[in-house]
Amino acid sequence: MTTIDIPEGSLFGLDNLPYGVFSTPGTQPRVGVRVGDSVVDLAVALGDDVFARPSLNAFMAQGYDRWVEVRARVSDLVRGEVPADAVFPVSEVELHLPVEVADYVDFYASEHHASNLGRLFRPDAEPLMPNWKHLPVGYHGRSGTVVVSGTDIVRPCGQRKAPDEAAPTFGECRRLDIEAELGFIVGVPSPLGSPVSTEDFPRHVFGAVLVNDWSARDIQAWEYVPLGPFLGKSFATSISPWVVPLLALEAARVPTPEQSPEPLPYLRESSPWGLDIALSVSWNGQEVSRPPYREMYWSPAQMLAHMTVNGASSRTGDLYASGTISGPEKNQRGAFIELTWGGKEPIELNGEPRTFLLDGDEVVISATAPGTEGRIGFGEVRGRILPATEAKR
Repeated sequence: MTTIDIPEGSLFGLDNLPYGVFSTPGTQPRVGVRVGDSVVDLAVALGDDVFARPSLNAFMAQGYDRWVEVRARVSDLVRGEVPADAVFPVSEVELHLPVEVADYVDFYASEHHASNLGRLFRPDAEPLMPNWKHLPVGYHGRSGTVVVSGTDIVRPCGQRKAPDEAAPTFGECRRLDIEAELGFIVGVPSPLGSPVSTEDFPRHVFGAVLVNDWSARDIQAWEYVPLGPFLGKSFATSISPWVVPLLALEAARVPTPEQSPEPLPYLRESSPWGLDIALSVSWNGQEVSRPPYREMYWSPAQMLAHMTVNGASSRTGDLYASGTISGPEKNQRGAFIELTWGGKEPIELNGEPRTFLLDGDEVVISATAPGTEGRIGFGEVRGRILPATEAKR
């Protein structure tokens, strides 16, 4: 048996206990919990085979009461002694995609982000489309291209047409961007024809991850009318390896911004699920933005309610993301298209003027939130850009 030392000020203390999937050399991926600078193998520590699997899905499907029970058991265990063969230094494990992603939906829930893009793309019109304050706008993404932090991102190719070009051409993306987001993972599914209410949100959603929704802005701009994002978004979406349980985010709850006009009844919340989560975006080692999630207009409970209100089912492992997180200040914008105002206002990055991503660039998004005993962390979502594959079309 052994005890786990939690360094003072650790973002992974007992009020966090995020879940992930890890492996060590010569072993299969299985579920663990991060405690301080250690990972606890739950299959060994708790003697439960549901954690000996390569994803969290089977455990998440067991439901809310089970989530509460396991969290309490893990907390009690790590306060005392843990089997020595269940504890590994986090620096010595490989982290994997934590869930088998069933479906992926991306929302557009930041009023600041939506307004900025409206001003960029429609300077002579109202920034927000008429429906924006009545419903959480979203699109259906591609679950098969969700990857774990640390996976290199190959620059996508596709059709693009600049305003000064007479016809589209095929080639590599020239305006590759990021979107700093928060993602929510469904644990308990809902059957076809059974909407999930905003009040039932915490009994369906297991936890949250950081998301970088990589975006090929030039491909997106040419293709998105009339049906919305497609190839400009579907090539890769990165998520952090640690899933912070919703149970750990109670201390981070705050009201959402005032919603006017009042949402329709199915979108109303008696106790809103705004979250005080502070993100940081670093580009080649330099922090360039600090997006505040508490500014998000639509809450994750409202997103889930809207996603299922038409009777659409949800499945264990469904991932839905918030959309770009941006605040009212320039240094709070969560996408480079906003930060550089469409490329017209370059930022200085390590002494050079920059707009969009170049090959070799690396972006790291991290986040913290208030916990019951200090701040808790989400870890990071990291990705580096590789050159485009020279596919001929």
